[in-house]
Amino acid sequence: MHQSQQHAAKAGQPWLQLESIGKRFGSFQALQDVALQIRPGEIQCLLGENGAGKSTLCNLIFGVHEPTAGQMLLDGGVYQPQGPADAFAQGIAMVHQHFSLVSDLSVVDNLLLGQAHGFLRRGAMADRVARLAEQYGLQLDPHALISTLSVGERQRVEIVKCLMREPRLLVLDEPTAVLLPDEIDALLRVCRRVAAQGCSVLLVTHKLAEIKQVADRVTVLRGGRIVAHSEHPADELDALVQAMIQHAPDSPARPAAAASRSPRLQDEVLQVDGLGVTDVQGVTRLDNFTLVLNRGEIIGVAGVEGNGQSELASVLSGMSSPSRGRFFINGEELSGASPQAVTRAGVGVVPEDRHATGCITDLSLAENIFLNRLHEFQRWGCLDRAAMRAAASELMRRFDVRAASVDSRFGGLSGGNQQKAVLARELTLRNLTCLIASQPTRGLDVGAVQAVYGHIRAARDQGVGVLLISSELDELLTVADRIVVLYRGRIMGSCPAQPDQRARIGAMMAGQTP
Repeated sequence: MHQSQQHAAKAGQPWLQLESIGKRFGSFQALQDVALQIRPGEIQCLLGENGAGKSTLCNLIFGVHEPTAGQMLLDGGVYQPQGPADAFAQGIAMVHQHFSLVSDLSVVDNLLLGQAHGFLRRGAMADRVARLAEQYGLQLDPHALISTLSVGERQRVEIVKCLMREPRLLVLDEPTAVLLPDEIDALLRVCRRVAAQGCSVLLVTHKLAEIKQVADRVTVLRGGRIVAHSEHPADELDALVQAMIQHAPDSPARPAAAASRSPRLQDEVLQVDGLGVTDVQGVTRLDNFTLVLNRGEIIGVAGVEGNGQSELASVLSGMSSPSRGRFFINGEELSGASPQAVTRAGVGVVPEDRHATGCITDLSLAENIFLNRLHEFQRWGCLDRAAMRAAASELMRRFDVRAASVDSRFGGLSGGNQQKAVLARELTLRNLTCLIASQPTRGLDVGAVQAVYGHIRAARDQGVGVLLISSELDELLTVADRIVVLYRGRIMGSCPAQPDQRARIGAMMAGQTP
């Protein structure tokens, strides 16, 4: 701990203060009149919807951007970092969602990058890594290649790289998005140990369970302004979420009716028989995937990203052909069929990358909502835009898609509103019987997550069969009826979607047989 930080801690005073901070990008006001205090040795969580200004605020603190109004104070003096390197030098470190490691180098060599002068002292660095690992409970092999490490292990390397600088503040931006349940618990324990050493932690997260587990204080941003603050967040989660989204949240637990309801297993809507995918390098990505999905049922596909989920979704949506095996929709074989044929068969598809395959960002909101059925608005070879706008306005209302108008450029919408628009398109297919939803809440805030799953539950209750692929285990346990677990392309096992199955599912996600 820095001596100045120790002094601030003894005095009980915040060492980093933001006063009336504003940030404008052209005509867009990203932050306005933001006041924030960070105390030594605390974990403060930052909560807010997509577009609320969380990332902008973190980037101001880390020196990526400069404020256009207000000031920041560090130890009572003006803090004006000229860039991330300057922020580092003044004791502020940040772990981004996307790592900056060189995969062909070892852990030690990555840690030496930018720090070594003259001879490389790998042995001394390895010893230092070992000391940090013991101090903070970070298990790492200093000599392992980055390419051989799991996502959780790579994240540990990034954290060690920051802790080597002995920071005053560690900023973590959505750090648990792609971690195993045990890795999430381990990371939160690391946060506690870091805080116990006197380093403050600013944790950006959408997960209420994480806030309840580790947050000392929570600050809520909405529309670039601070709208709520809590010194006792574990006891005030509902109020914090309500402040964030401006309406009372649904219960995070499974509704009582859903918990006691048996799925309506009327007919098979999707049958997958021995599906396999081998890539161009000859690596098997999906291996003998077999499953039956019934009408009125949600099957969750759990697993750490990269274990065959993308390949499964790609094949079932018609974006690629399987190397072997078959699948049927309502008894009709569609193996290797085009996306148009899959849509005609009554399959709605919510892709994991909405920008790459789910929309055309330069078109309007209305055009994107009806991308898969523009023919419905054709009159004598021309597009009846007035009718399309009217229909799009109705779907905007039903699905709470917030935009200036139906003519707004799709790429200008927030992530949550883009995803709700994609859902509006896919869930209103005339003959919808099956929904393939892949990572539908990735990058969304709590309010948008609730809206997305509300629409998916409603589709299930109307008899649609839903295959829900997600790396968010807690969400799957809340919304699904049963869960299958993918590991290295194979189904490790299945079980009911009940909270008491969480440890078992986590073990299967790590490759352990049930």
